[in-house]
Amino acid sequence: MVKRIIYFLVMSFIIISDSFGQDPTFSQFYANALYLSPSFAGATSEYRFALNYRNQWPAVPGVFHTYSISFDKALTNFNSGIGVLATYDVAGSGNLSTTNIGLIYSYDFNVNKEWHIRPGINFKFYYLGLDINKLIFNSQITGSGTSPSVTPPPFDNVADVDFATSALVYNERTWAGFTLDHLLKPKTSFYGNDATVPVKFNFYGGAQILKKTRLRQKMQEVLSVALNFQKQGKFYQSDLGLYYYKDPLIFGIWYRGIPFATSQVGDAIIGLIGIKTSQLHIGYSYDFTISSLIGSTGGAHEISLVYEFNNLSLGQQKKRIRSIPCPEF
Repeated sequence: MVKRIIYFLVMSFIIISDSFGQDPTFSQFYANALYLSPSFAGATSEYRFALNYRNQWPAVPGVFHTYSISFDKALTNFNSGIGVLATYDVAGSGNLSTTNIGLIYSYDFNVNKEWHIRPGINFKFYYLGLDINKLIFNSQITGSGTSPSVTPPPFDNVADVDFATSALVYNERTWAGFTLDHLLKPKTSFYGNDATVPVKFNFYGGAQILKKTRLRQKMQEVLSVALNFQKQGKFYQSDLGLYYYKDPLIFGIWYRGIPFATSQVGDAIIGLIGIKTSQLHIGYSYDFTISSLIGSTGGAHEISLVYEFNNLSLGQQKKRIRSIPCPEF
């Protein structure tokens, strides 16, 4: 009974505040690079395939699950990259779902021998759905359980188009970029109201503060610092993190909720562990809640799998687009 009431309150909040909704956020930002920024399309050896899964607040069953799948390719002869990204986010017992499928393009400009700029774009299809028959309305809740379902008011699932753009500047050891998403403000109301998805601004960057290489310039040990700031509607979030890579393992720690730079001060501490081979990257992270919800949510689990491969000849490898020094998770 208590869980049913929790589900009802959560879903009511989501539906009432749809015009102020936020996109799901992955803690392993760089393991889902195309989601972070279209500028990362093609920033790989040649081909890259990525799978990401996030389970938000598992202590409240069925609340937030987010899935992402992407594929991108480096077009070395054109200093470009292309990709496709699909995300599916589902929330609550009513299966309130958001699906995005986008086509991505980026181009790499050589400013000089050290610095590069990569603008990127993402054209996507947006779909919002809800299984209203699974919802429990206030009129159905009684002291002995729930009364029979009522006939739900008619509504339409929402389909629209959307657009994102980005830019990334980097050299051998530092990077910084921004992304502007939902520039077409897709509709997000089931009843034809004016509610839309608010524009999201994302700024990210970092630097390698320690780097050791060995034969053929393969990285053996790297220590990196990174930051990520997001603003969408009236909400904003800041993350500051540290990565340590010692071939083949990578460890990371993030602090989410920097004072004066986030809506929720002291939100979470995120721990990360991963393994990186020449082709396969596997990562796991856990968000440990440190806010007032510490005993209620169960944090968040996230798993990523990235597979990179190529069939370039030796001559083509010399033309390969310069790699970006950001972490892989």
